[in-house]
Amino acid sequence: MQDIEAKDKQYVWHPFTQMQEWEAKPQKTIAAANGIKLIDTEGNEFYDGVSSLWVNIHGHRKAAIDEAIIEQLGKVAHTTMLGLANIPATELAEQLVEITPAGLNKVFYSDDGSTAVEVALKMAFQYWQHKGKPGKQKFISLEQAYHGDTVGTVSVGGIDLFHRIFKPLLFTPVQIPAPSCYHCRLASDPASCGMLCVNKLEQVLAAHHEEIAGLVIEPLVQAAAGMLMSPPGYLAKVRELTRKYDVLMLVDEVATGFGRTGEMFACEHENVTPDMMMLSKGITGGYLALAATLTTDEIYQAFLGGYAEKKTLYHGHSYTGNPLACAAALANLKIFREEQVIAGLAPKIAVVAQKLAEIRELTHVGEVRQRGLIIGIELMLDRIKKIPYPWEQAAGAGVCLQARKLGLIIRPIGDVVVFMPPLASTVGELGEMMDIIARAIKEITEGGHVDNDLQPTDL
Repeated sequence: MQDIEAKDKQYVWHPFTQMQEWEAKPQKTIAAANGIKLIDTEGNEFYDGVSSLWVNIHGHRKAAIDEAIIEQLGKVAHTTMLGLANIPATELAEQLVEITPAGLNKVFYSDDGSTAVEVALKMAFQYWQHKGKPGKQKFISLEQAYHGDTVGTVSVGGIDLFHRIFKPLLFTPVQIPAPSCYHCRLASDPASCGMLCVNKLEQVLAAHHEEIAGLVIEPLVQAAAGMLMSPPGYLAKVRELTRKYDVLMLVDEVATGFGRTGEMFACEHENVTPDMMMLSKGITGGYLALAATLTTDEIYQAFLGGYAEKKTLYHGHSYTGNPLACAAALANLKIFREEQVIAGLAPKIAVVAQKLAEIRELTHVGEVRQRGLIIGIELMLDRIKKIPYPWEQAAGAGVCLQARKLGLIIRPIGDVVVFMPPLASTVGELGEMMDIIARAIKEITEGGHVDNDLQPTDL
């Protein structure tokens, strides 16, 4: 299969990858998968420790999803939703409304997380035009935010490394401190520091709410920032303030949705119902690209009117509501119900927490962050003095490569080792994967040798 690797290097441009280094080094090619393991072209098996970039829920080749897709193929693979309805998209919309926070009664389909957020931004902007408040055109976003890679979503992003090059293309949001910011994480009382961020938000809203269309937020976890966690109560307080100042709350559950935090959706931890909720990644169990933006009847009704009024939301995608993807999503939700996936997460989360307590004691581990089965392990050159590794040393990538040699695929975000396994992982499998991570960290950081074939900026 060397020919496949050579062809890849000749023809393919990989995401978030410095291709000069990709081409210069040997790379893995995945040929198959089974359960929570990936199999390369040489027959080697690896635990899928990042759920194929946070999308896989029930493992690969899950029979129920395979069969649902095959059954749908026997009917129709795709029809447009412009002027037509289809059965799987309609049934999925009903079920999404049933499982998301009460009041989110309308579903707009798109293709991935970026487009789900892009839809929400346009929807929120146009909503206020229809409501007779055309001055409400700005958005509030958080420092270190990541909402996707389209121009609108990059505009409300806050990760300088990813976003600064595109600044001339972007609109400018009102950016506020995140409760997971560096200073909050160093504070002796992070919850109090989080309230400082709440106070800053209220100051902005009090002064500028007549200009603000919406606030965009990742609930509980800023994932691409390195799995940074917000303190308890922060999300609920943001919801309270957005209601008080008549600003829409747009919650990006792309990474946190479908059980990742221990509840079906992160908003459930604080009983928050936003004005819009954006979903993707785990929606099809990791099988096919699909996204959804859910919103309220109030927002939906603002777009209703006669044809001549031109109140239509002029946004759409060729593969919106794709029947194959929606059939996979329906099977995914059925598995959640029948296998009681959420109820079964507690012992899995507990064993990861137990293993993380051991990893915290390693010499070069700084902060360890966990929310459900979302984990970020920060590597530090000097954990006492909080001195990071030099960027060029790429310690996070080195640890991830070492883990790969030990049978586990994981990815770094800078020097944060990210672990987000399929929810289907057993307690025993989670323990094995955590042991590999601990061993890889120890061998690379305490062995004094960092040599990697990955990129430190890879997501």
